[in-house]
Amino acid sequence: MQDKILSQREIRRYSRQILLPEIGLRGQELLKKAKVIVVGAGGLGCPVLQYLTAAGTGKIGIAEFDMVNETNLQRQILYGSDDVGKLKSIIAANRIEHLNDLVETEKINLRVNSSNALQVVRDYDIIVDATDNYSTRYLLNDASVILNKPMVHGAIYKYEGQVSVFNFRGGATYRCYNPTVTNSHFKNPQPSEVGLLGVLPGITGTIMANEVIKIITGTGNVLSGKILIFNIFDYTFRIMEIKNIPENHKITRLDDN
Repeated sequence: MQDKILSQREIRRYSRQILLPEIGLRGQELLKKAKVIVVGAGGLGCPVLQYLTAAGTGKIGIAEFDMVNETNLQRQILYGSDDVGKLKSIIAANRIEHLNDLVETEKINLRVNSSNALQVVRDYDIIVDATDNYSTRYLLNDASVILNKPMVHGAIYKYEGQVSVFNFRGGATYRCYNPTVTNSHFKNPQPSEVGLLGVLPGITGTIMANEVIKIITGTGNVLSGKILIFNIFDYTFRIMEIKNIPENHKITRLDDN
């Protein structure tokens, strides 16, 4: 007789999710078996980590090399004043372990680059791109293509958030949506340059976590081949279609450039 996957404690803890017929015990079991890596534990990564932990995701990897600074505290809600100067990967893992001791965490305190990306994400089922720079987004996209793993992507700018799912069951990739940036000096404007409302990454990251849960449990319509773009200043929401370009699925190696 096969052992039960969920304990009575887990069934009680996740009972509100289990009551949903689209999830049920089977969906909760799938969540427990799932392994998700979140690359970036900043404004987007914090809510993703919190909600995946609360939902009962079996294993969560946290890939982050940075330390907490005071300007992060306005939007990176896993950290507090006493955490300034400490490693985000360590603090984030401690926080989510306190939130749910049934979830396994892996701290990956390094900068993801072409020499380590495949090794870092290889053992996970889903990659979450919670980064803030183009080079790492392309790198994670290419790793997801090579390893045939879906990548949940989020981005923010001032009052605008974007969420999509790339390389899901052969669907459009990040390169289909955003052609390669050829200007090596181009970079994303940072909050220190343009400003950022603190609740925006919380909303965006929560939607990203929702996409991860939908992929794992097989529920709802996943944002594959589409990108959700919303503005919290005037509450406009739109979904754009992304053309799937076959050439972008032929990536065989990683390149930091």
